[in-house]
Amino acid sequence: MSQTVAVLDIGKTNAKLALFDGGRLLWEKSAPNRVLPGPPYPHEDVESAWNFFLDALREAARTRQISAIVPTAHGAAGALIGEIELAAPVMDYEFTGVEAIEPDYARLRPPFSESLSPKVPAGLNLGRQLAYQKWRYPDLFAKAKYFVGYPQYWTWRLSGVAVSEVTTLGAHTDLWAPRRGQVSSLAKALGVDQLLPPLRRAFDPLGPIRPEIAAVTGLAPETQVFCGIHDSNASLLPYLVSRQAPFTVLSTGTWVILMCVGLSLDQLDPRDDTLANVDALGRPIACGRFMGGREYAAIAGGSGNPDLDAIERVIASGAMALPCFSSHGGPYATTKGVIRGEVAARDRTALATLYCALVSDLMLTRMGATSGDLIVEGTFAGNLAFCQTLGALRPTQRVFAADDAAGTARGAAMLAHWPPSYPIVAPTPVPAAPVAGLDAYRDVWTAQIGLIGR
Repeated sequence: MSQTVAVLDIGKTNAKLALFDGGRLLWEKSAPNRVLPGPPYPHEDVESAWNFFLDALREAARTRQISAIVPTAHGAAGALIGEIELAAPVMDYEFTGVEAIEPDYARLRPPFSESLSPKVPAGLNLGRQLAYQKWRYPDLFAKAKYFVGYPQYWTWRLSGVAVSEVTTLGAHTDLWAPRRGQVSSLAKALGVDQLLPPLRRAFDPLGPIRPEIAAVTGLAPETQVFCGIHDSNASLLPYLVSRQAPFTVLSTGTWVILMCVGLSLDQLDPRDDTLANVDALGRPIACGRFMGGREYAAIAGGSGNPDLDAIERVIASGAMALPCFSSHGGPYATTKGVIRGEVAARDRTALATLYCALVSDLMLTRMGATSGDLIVEGTFAGNLAFCQTLGALRPTQRVFAADDAAGTARGAAMLAHWPPSYPIVAPTPVPAAPVAGLDAYRDVWTAQIGLIGR
């Protein structure tokens, strides 16, 4: 019987279909995601993504016998669905118009001690999106039979089965109480608890694909659809089954998500944008986040990775990037980023790398993540200077690079055969390297950001 698993990987920037067998990537295809301007508000272009997936599945099915499909998707997105179609468009979480419902929303949102979900801008708290839809578009809201997380929206389109799942409900939504393992007081106050379908685990099979999808794609009618998972939690899965706590995974891309397994939740501080996500087994995980990929691009002004010589040139120059270069997420999201001093154009990527390493180090320190290995996966894993600078900033912790651009999709594919019976590929140890002047530079940088209010 075929063990080939197709993963629908819906990121903020791109949609991807990837095929895996026994953890090996066999084939992948991607397309850019689009956000439509509205009405009624900026929203995900789900139909373009759906058509891409159907075409990609059809292409893949010509050469591979696919036995299972697993969706994974970015957080801060969910879908109000009716009997056969969306009741309302899937809101783009960067839509700042949702902030118009403050302070009405603030009166309902749970205290941080309950939700472990900090207040963040725009629609990054999924509960705020739902409140906006209910209060500003009651006719659309009234058509909803269910509310599902974004991975489970794709599950529903594939199988016709509507379910809830904790990694999505527990991803800074305000809708989940991680310590209690149940919906929060906000879900009840908004009446959303009545719209949540039954809770299933990320690795639960929900049934075969719809007959019409089998007919269109050429997939076998018995192809199983699995519940699916929030993308950062998909990145975490290989390490949950192959490592002992404590350890930290830095899942990097548009966002840098620091997932500290085995760390107490007691030092989480909403002012730092630290929070608890929930892993695939329902356990709260201490996390921090900032929009590192976007900030990197804003500072670097281009692509490419620097070497340590470039890092040391920036340090010697005294030039600094001070937060924040994105208005979404991180401990200084409300401040405007600034570059102080002069830096040569060729060293802008070094300045961006140094900035992202310093912010990661700062957040890990504030969370109390002072022990255990650091595993960098995603975009920054290919930036050796970032990994080495982070290691130099935290010399008591070993740094590893998971040189795997398909890490999120690979983790999601594991759900179709859970727990995996095949060996997990270990990340590569990053050789320690001294960085001249780094400690003194960090002291000055830290003093400068100490003057910035949170």
